[in-house]
Amino acid sequence: MPARVGSVLERLAPPTLLTTTRAEARPLPRWPMYALFVVFPLWWLLGLGDMIWPLFAVPMLVLLLRHGELRAPKGFGLWLLFLVWMFVSVVEIDTGGRMIGFFYRALIYLAATVIFLYVYNGTERDLPARRVALVLTAYWVAVVAGGYLGVFFPHGSISTPMAQLVPEGLRANELVSHMVTPRFAQGDPDGFYQNEPRPSAPFAYTNGWGHNYAELVPFVLVALGYLRRGPLFWVVLGLLPLSLVPAYLTVNRGMFIALGLGLAYAALRMALRGNAKGLLGLGGLVTVALGISLAVGVRDRVSARVGNSQTNETRLAVYQEAYERTLDSPLFGYGAPRPSILGEGVPAVGTQGQFWNVLFSHGFLGAALFLGWFVWLSWRTLRAPSTLALWMHVVVVMTTVMMFYYGLMDSGLVIAMTAGAIALREEERHPDVTPRAEPLLANIRYT
Repeated sequence: MPARVGSVLERLAPPTLLTTTRAEARPLPRWPMYALFVVFPLWWLLGLGDMIWPLFAVPMLVLLLRHGELRAPKGFGLWLLFLVWMFVSVVEIDTGGRMIGFFYRALIYLAATVIFLYVYNGTERDLPARRVALVLTAYWVAVVAGGYLGVFFPHGSISTPMAQLVPEGLRANELVSHMVTPRFAQGDPDGFYQNEPRPSAPFAYTNGWGHNYAELVPFVLVALGYLRRGPLFWVVLGLLPLSLVPAYLTVNRGMFIALGLGLAYAALRMALRGNAKGLLGLGGLVTVALGISLAVGVRDRVSARVGNSQTNETRLAVYQEAYERTLDSPLFGYGAPRPSILGEGVPAVGTQGQFWNVLFSHGFLGAALFLGWFVWLSWRTLRAPSTLALWMHVVVVMTTVMMFYYGLMDSGLVIAMTAGAIALREEERHPDVTPRAEPLLANIRYT
């Protein structure tokens, strides 16, 4: 990004935030990260689903306040301004159902904020970046396992304990229903693939599976470098090609685009650093992925889906409608998605991409602040002094692209904020280190 753009973003952001600093800050424990990501399958089986993020954000916030020193990067002011504007836009909510959706999204935004600060304020002693990468890799294993549930049991679902506790009226809400009675696969809403459901577990929608998978792959590559060819190294390495089977069967065009752009961008950065070993390893991964794609027959599936012009045209029409209707309420938007005026069967406006959700729900300023935060985060982590930092930067860049066609109101936003926090920590740990050629997998030895 040009330096002039970066300097403008820096001037927009208020200074670094600090609490009263104690002589010795308490270490931040690792257990909240383990409870969130490693134990996630249990929360999913209990029916808590994506509500687990705000639930565990509460003890994380308490631990942060007890930590004694609360730091935030300079550009964090952009994100805080977005949160303020998002809450103010509640004035546009006009029904109880939309109020439920509004507060659910607000809780996810707040949870992502707390988790970002928790990881950012952690040190290499109490919350090592390699541990965070391993924890996110465990979550990736759960995502892959859920994908295989959708492959082998495409019409399956479970009734969780929460389904018995939640009042019937609340269960009628689509969001709550997906959490307490999760299904393993999603039929295409336009009927084009009704006889061929696509894997979605442990998420409500197959697009959620796709963008989470794309964001998590860089964490897996980082974790492999730290496992150092022990037993877990071979397990994870073996799962990597196996994970491509449910990934391909989701027929997620957006996931393919994000991964393709992300890997190509990482390859370009490695080439500029003269990292021949990294390029060779990345080439090997791509070769394996192409081989499995041929075995699964993904090319024909994707071609058929791309050729479904009705789906493509509907998405574009909904994007245009989101923009045009926001012109009628440019300040605060509409607070939440609303039914489309294009006809029956068309997705609600503000549900087909996080950027469009923010634009339609919180107006032009809200969208500018939201996008500005991710642009700033991409610029601030651009230097990437290590392989670890580079892959975390790639996650942020991919998320910035995906927000225009994927929603992030599951763990997607949390993963992106976690990656951004680690990348910023690496930048601050090695301010004078010149990026150098390293292997494909992260193996950091800086002191």
